[in-house]
Formats: sequence, C-alpha cells, structure tokens
Amino acid sequence: MEIIASHGFILLTLACVFGLFMAWGIGANDVANAMGTSVGSRALTLKQAIIIAAIFEFAGAYLAGGEVTSTIRKGIIDPAVLTDTPELLVFGMLSALLAAATWLLIASIKGWPVSTTHSIVGAIVGFAAVGISVDSVAWGKVGQIAASWVVSPLLAGSMAFALIVSVQKLIFDHENTFERARKYVPIYMWIVGFMICMVTLLKGLKHIGVDLDLGMGSKFVNAMVISALVGFVIAGIGAALLRNIKTSGDINSTENIERIFGVLMIFTACGMAFAHGSNDVANAVGPLAAVVSTVQSGGIIGAKAALPWWVLAIGGAGIVTGLATYGWRVIQTIGKKITELTPSRGFAAELAAASTVVLASATGLPISTTHTLVGAVLGVGLARGVEALNLRTVGAIFASWLVTLPAGAGLAIIFFYILSAVFGA
Repeated sequence: MEIIASHGFILLTLACVFGLFMAWGIGANDVANAMGTSVGSRALTLKQAIIIAAIFEFAGAYLAGGEVTSTIRKGIIDPAVLTDTPELLVFGMLSALLAAATWLLIASIKGWPVSTTHSIVGAIVGFAAVGISVDSVAWGKVGQIAASWVVSPLLAGSMAFALIVSVQKLIFDHENTFERARKYVPIYMWIVGFMICMVTLLKGLKHIGVDLDLGMGSKFVNAMVISALVGFVIAGIGAALLRNIKTSGDINSTENIERIFGVLMIFTACGMAFAHGSNDVANAVGPLAAVVSTVQSGGIIGAKAALPWWVLAIGGAGIVTGLATYGWRVIQTIGKKITELTPSRGFAAELAAASTVVLASATGLPISTTHTLVGAVLGVGLARGVEALNLRTVGAIFASWLVTLPAGAGLAIIFFYILSAVFGA
C-alpha cells in the first residue's frame, strides 16, 4: 500500500508508456492479420489498408474493446491472493506489458506474425506463477483461453472453407457469373454490416454510457433490428458501387468477377479491422486498466471501477501508429506467402476470421487473431487442395507461435524482478 501511495504517479506514467508501447507492437505485428489478405489479394494498396485500419481499428478498440479487456484485466489472476500486496499486481502488469511489447518489437523487425494474445497472456502467467505463486493464476480461465487458441483457427478455417465453396456454387459454377456476382455479393456485404453492428450494440456501447432502447422487448431483439437495418444500408451502398464497376473484354471473365470481389473486400477489410481492434486492444489496455484501477483505488484490488475512456483511446492510438510505421513487414508474410490470394479468396478468409473474432469479443474470450486469420487463410487454400499451400511458410509461422509463450513469460519474469528491486518491494 505504501509503495502505491508514494509512487502512484510514476506507476501510472509507466503504465501509460508501456501500454502505448504494447499497442504499437499490436499495430506493427498483429494488424497484418486484419489487412494482410486485402493487400495480398491486391484489393487494396498498402496506403488504403492503413487508412481503413486507422479508422476501424480505433473504432473497434474504443466502441467494442471493453468486454475482452475485463478478462485480461481481472480474469487471469485471482485478485484474492494479492489483497495484501497490491504493488505486486502493479509491478506484474507493468512487466507483462513491457515483456510482450519487447517480444512484438523483435518479431516485427523479423517479419514474424506472432500472437499478441499469446505474448500478453504468457507474460501475465509467467510473472504470476514465478513472482507471486502458482495459486495466484486462475488456471481454469487460462485453460479456456488456451482452448480458444485451438478452436478459433478451426472455426475460422471451417467458415472460410464454407464461404469459398458457397461463392463457387452461387457464382463461379454458372455461365452468367458477372450478373450473379452483382446479385449475391450485396448479401455478403449485409452480413458484414450486421455482424459489426451487433457486437457494437450488445457489448461495445455500455462502457461509454450509451444504451439504445427502441421499446421492442429485450436488448438482443433491439440490437438485431438495428443491425439488420444497418446491414441493408451497407448492402445498398455496396450495390451502388458494384453498378459502377468498369469491365473489360468478356464480361464473365474471372478478372471482371474478381473486380466485384475487390469492392466486397473493402467492406470485409473494415469488418476485420473493427473485429481485430475490439479483441486485441485488450492485450494492451487490459493490464493498463488493472494498474490504473489499483493505483486510483489506493491499492484495493478487484474494486469495480468503470474502464476509463482514455485507456481504450491510448490502445487505439498505439495500434494505428504501429501499423503505419512498421506493419508492412508482417503484411507481406500473411498476404503473400501462405497461399495465392485473389479478392474472392481473400474475402472468404477475412469474413470468416472477422466473424470468429467478433463472436469471441462478444463473449469476452481473448482469442488469438493471428491463429484465427491464419486458420481462415489455410481454409481457403485447402479448398483448392494441400498443394495450394506454402507448407514451409506455414511451418515457420507455427514455430514462431511456439516460441512466443515462453518468450513472453521469460521476459516478464526478468522485468518483474527489476521493477520490484527498483521500487523496493
């Protein structure tokens, strides 16, 4: 208690700096999962991808990031164990942020697409198990998170496989492919608009004090009606854009069809960026929120405190900055080196991954967006056969995933003992 009272301002300042560093690392490394398929399929240029990500990553982080943040903030460590030593929680969360951010910096320089969720969860578990006690870790919650790292790529891969098959059956297996594409692509756009709106209304707006009630029964029913209407607006905008597509040569050529899917990918890129921001901002601001809550309450752990709006804003700003400065390295790995992507394939991968991430964000489960997106890209590749995959790149990605957990944990333990020594704990 005395350490927090004496050094509260310094600890809060460090938390903001480390949280911003971690958010930068997420932008530099993990936003490639949101934008890699769009750039790799040439539906968007790198500059366009950065602009879209800047808007929708920040919106997702700010509007829908609160639910997962609560899991990272208070779901992994048992607060009761630290009631008498709140400074250890503060040092631990600071060390976890710095450790995960350092690892992400190294991985981004190398162009490795690693999991930021792995990095931060591994760091938190590492400092807690070694620096405090094994009993301080809520192993049941950690088990749920670990299970999601397996389930999410399988779910995303299956959804991507189903989506690309549906595109094949509805559009490519017919003679009048261009007209069928213009007919069915707005339906996919409606799905994107509906999905983003649902998670925002159900989980995102409550922490900024907005509560929509149309008087139509439950909050879920209200959200469904509003989301359906928003989806129709998005589909209408998309349909208008599709009418202005310029064609060349045979109107039913693959090139012309892919131009339609290029327009669709603008919408799915927005959806994926929003979904990514809503889930992965927690990796930066969850530990930051734990430090802010503990310091501002004078050392009381587990006190119910609203998530300050500026905490999510720090996370969103850091993510955008990281993408703009260093994101291109990892974008190349995801978008070009796993399998050959066209706009139609990239759309299936992005929509499947975004849907999986949004579902996880709505339930508060911090899944790995890296695992989810790679799983979706693999699902799209497998729809054309195993030979369509670059197995060497896939193997290298899997290997970097295995290193991430112990790297985050090891760095966090080192930083934890350094901070404890500096502040005399």
